[in-house]
Amino acid sequence: MMTLSGSLIHRLVPYFSAQIRRNSRLLSSSSALRESVLSSSESPSPSTDTVRLTNNCVRRMKELQAEESSMTLLRLSIEAGGCSGFQYNFSLDDKTNNDDRIFEQDGVKLVIDNISFDFVKGATVDYVDELIRSAFQVSTNPSAVGGCSCKSSFMVK
Repeated sequence: MMTLSGSLIHRLVPYFSAQIRRNSRLLSSSSALRESVLSSSESPSPSTDTVRLTNNCVRRMKELQAEESSMTLLRLSIEAGGCSGFQYNFSLDDKTNNDDRIFEQDGVKLVIDNISFDFVKGATVDYVDELIRSAFQVSTNPSAVGGCSCKSSFMVK
C-alpha cells in the first residue's frame, strides 16, 4: 500500500508543479502588463471597465451593514487554486488599500485590488440564497472561459 501511494504521489507532483508554475506566470504577467501600461503613460485615463452589483447583492450587503457598527465593505480577490485554476474569494472588510478599486452602487461598496481586477473586468457580483448555501458569487465574468458548477472557480481566457 505504501509503495502504491508513494508511486501515485511521484506521478502527481509534476502535474501539480506545472499547474502552480502556470498560475504563477499568469498572475505575474498580468501584474507586469499593468505596470508597463501605467509607466508608459503620463496620466492614466480612467478605466471604463466596471464590476456590477446585482440588487440581491446590494440588499444583502445593506443587511450586513445594519448588523455591524462600522461601514462594511465587500472585498473580492482572486487566488490561484480551485478546481478550475483560479478561485473567487469574498470577504468583509472595513478598510481599503492603496491598490484597491472601489465600485459603489446604492451606498454599497465593492473593493477589488488591481491584480484581481484584471481577472474580473466587466463581471457581475450576485448574492444567492439556495438550499445548499448562501453566498456572494460572480454570476458572469467576461474574462472567464469556464469554471466549476458552483461558480467559485474559473479558467481565464
